Amino acid sequence: MASLIESGWLYLITHFSDFQLACLGSFFLHESVFFLSGLPFIYLERAGWLSKYKIQTKNNSPAAQEKCITRLLLYHFGVNLPVMLFSYPVFRYMGMRSDLPLPSWKVVLTQIIFYFILEDFVFYWGHRILHTKWLYKHVHSVHHEYATPFGLTSEYAHPAEILFLGFATIIGPAITGPHLITLWLWMMLRVLETVEAHCGYHFPWSLSNFIPLYGGADFHDYHHRLLYTKSGNYSSTFIYMDWIFGTDKGYRKLKALKTDGVEDGSKQM
Repeated sequence: MASLIESGWLYLITHFSDFQLACLGSFFLHESVFFLSGLPFIYLERAGWLSKYKIQTKNNSPAAQEKCITRLLLYHFGVNLPVMLFSYPVFRYMGMRSDLPLPSWKVVLTQIIFYFILEDFVFYWGHRILHTKWLYKHVHSVHHEYATPFGLTSEYAHPAEILFLGFATIIGPAITGPHLITLWLWMMLRVLETVEAHCGYHFPWSLSNFIPLYGGADFHDYHHRLLYTKSGNYSSTFIYMDWIFGTDKGYRKLKALKTDGVEDGSKQM
């Protein structure tokens, strides 16, 4: 398996420059993973398939879904791609490389774990700040236009928020200078996680059913359907920060009530 990956990587670095792979390759990979993982949830919602696993009963209109996709393409080409281009020298300066040999799985795993821990910490505080009155009204309210989120709404946000909270995702790789393959793996994991958190469905196979402290769709959907001053649940992937600072108390109380058979009164909010 390792030799197969190295052979594929050798082909990439032979046919493309470091700049092309780090910037254009990263952008293409992001778009592919994001839309391939997010679009199916639009069709699930429209067709009504697997509706018993849908967290909210309300559906988004086709017009609202199309508006989201149009804005996303604008933001991705107008914000994400330029950021990748302009941040390339910084990553190179910090030691990012794309040549062989590839890093060992131990190095990759250690760096990915570090990125998750750091991202959760930085994202929590950034997200919590965005829920202050002025920043919510002028910036973060764009993301909350969708009280019933679906996968692609994960990256639907004000350009200022894209830059502000995006910092949480890139700070880890920026300070460690990883191999490009590690950066790509991290990017794919983050995209898949945030799409799943916004998908609007809680399945029996959802990761939050198996991984302790993993937020997932049920955790983040609660955040979207409540008023911004009451929502809590600010965490990104793992929810330890909300637990430490008690900003998930409302959610935990609701879960306890549901366990006791009390109906979720927030579902239609």
